[in-house]
Amino acid sequence: MLNSKNRRVVVTGMGALTPIGLSVEEFWNGMMEGKSGSAPIKGFDASKLDSKFACELKGFEVTNYIDRKTARRLDPYAHYALASTGEAIKDSGIDTTTLSEEERGRFGVIFGSGIGGIQTFYHQSVINHTEGPSRISPFFIPMLIPDIAAGYISITYGLRGPNYCAVSACATANNNMIDSFLMIKNGYADVMVTGGSEAAINEVGIGGFNASRALSTRNDFPETASRPFDATRDGFVMGEGSGCLIIEELEHALNRGAKIYAELAGVGLSADAHHITAPHPEGIGAKFAMNMALKDADISTTDIDYVNMHGTSTPLGDIAETKAIKDVFGEHAYKMNISSTKSMTGHLLGAAGAVEAIASILAIINSKIPPTINFEHPDPECDLNYTFNKPQEREVNYAISNAFGFGGHNTSVIFKKFN
Repeated sequence: MLNSKNRRVVVTGMGALTPIGLSVEEFWNGMMEGKSGSAPIKGFDASKLDSKFACELKGFEVTNYIDRKTARRLDPYAHYALASTGEAIKDSGIDTTTLSEEERGRFGVIFGSGIGGIQTFYHQSVINHTEGPSRISPFFIPMLIPDIAAGYISITYGLRGPNYCAVSACATANNNMIDSFLMIKNGYADVMVTGGSEAAINEVGIGGFNASRALSTRNDFPETASRPFDATRDGFVMGEGSGCLIIEELEHALNRGAKIYAELAGVGLSADAHHITAPHPEGIGAKFAMNMALKDADISTTDIDYVNMHGTSTPLGDIAETKAIKDVFGEHAYKMNISSTKSMTGHLLGAAGAVEAIASILAIINSKIPPTINFEHPDPECDLNYTFNKPQEREVNYAISNAFGFGGHNTSVIFKKFN
């Protein structure tokens, strides 16, 4: 039953590792500058791929976050998860070294990855093929599976509350936030570390999405390839990174004097029941998810000021989500500000929802809407206020952030200005 408990959930810490900034502050500044994270791939030889560019992290040094020995035993997606979690926990003001055993049992981690250790899988497969199975790393399986980030976060900080990961492709981070919200709401925990991470920019990651014709191939102009809602969009741009939120029961946060960024007011989730990769053309599942989130938050459609759309820059997806927004919000759809921050970060897959939740919260805090960059050519089927090319000032009391995934998974989360 929705809102079966009166426990309110607030955001008290944030951490972001993105292609346009390696911290929350850098991420926000990058969005306000309309910065593109897309560029030719530098991490490996991409000359044989159809898409030779991506939104890679710039300047990330893993040993700035974790020791070298630990780093060798973890896939890059877990490196990113630990980096963003470290920022978020520090930001929350919680000293995990002083927690009592009871407090540790009420402090959980639900943190996911859409793909997990695909870089490890690729490299160990090459070793198996060239040197034989006896040369496979003993850490291969732990490095591969997508729950190890959540497990390692709990080990690092001694957190003994609920601990697992939800995997739902590009809806992963939102599903992890939703599960964490429900854990607190229903009394299973007081504090949760939640979010998502992804490190899928490698030969098979890009090659696989190329094979499914999901990625842009604008190799001559990579910096403008992610162009949601533009009539010439031809697919998404792969991104990598991580987003982490510390969410907390309101009274618990107030009792320790925490700063509160926003309230997580409502959540919604659904399935398209339509196709393994294509969205429902009328956005039916997206509509169900947004309506559920509005009902859970106990607000009306006219309360929403900003929508951070899933907006991947695919020909079908942008139209389907636009239709869903029109169906849910009616005439108010034209009065809201909407944007796709994937135009700047690219698509972070299982990390996207967390990074975009942070963007939504920052819009509330700063009364500014992040832009959708790279717009040049109008699409008559995309006719809402997508905040093209420049940020806009606007008071934001409620923001909704959408994340959808292969398999027909749809999720929506609503953040509320805290006062």
